[in-house]
Amino acid sequence: MKGIRQYRIKEIISNHDIETQEELVEALRATGMQVTQATVSRDMKELMLIKVPAGEGKYKYSIPHETQRQNPIHKLKRALLDHFVHIDYTDNLVVLKCLPGTANAIGALLDNMEWPELMGTICGDDTILMICRTKTHSGEVVERLLELLN
Repeated sequence: MKGIRQYRIKEIISNHDIETQEELVEALRATGMQVTQATVSRDMKELMLIKVPAGEGKYKYSIPHETQRQNPIHKLKRALLDHFVHIDYTDNLVVLKCLPGTANAIGALLDNMEWPELMGTICGDDTILMICRTKTHSGEVVERLLELLN
């Protein structure tokens, strides 16, 4: 079902100017699919949909080019530039503060980086706890993240 739904999402945004998630939900329902806004939102994240100019000051959803899709460090850098607030560490723990509602997305990007120094993340609404393998690794992770902000 998920595969069919995501195929239809790609089909709809390729053939129509969809500006909002609500419009996409309605378009999917018009095809006979029973969907919720939350499900469509998750699908949009998985498909990595982006907004592009549609003319007359409007924007529409689009499928990113493969080069945009395959560069996880670019996504992490962009997310940090847009949402970073503060970072600090002690022993093998790093705490990254970000704007409200963005911690889970940034945490998922960090987990997908598969850095060997980073065991994993625990995310709240605006705080990410990164668990590193050693104290040295936590300093390295902080430096790497700060470099992305420059």
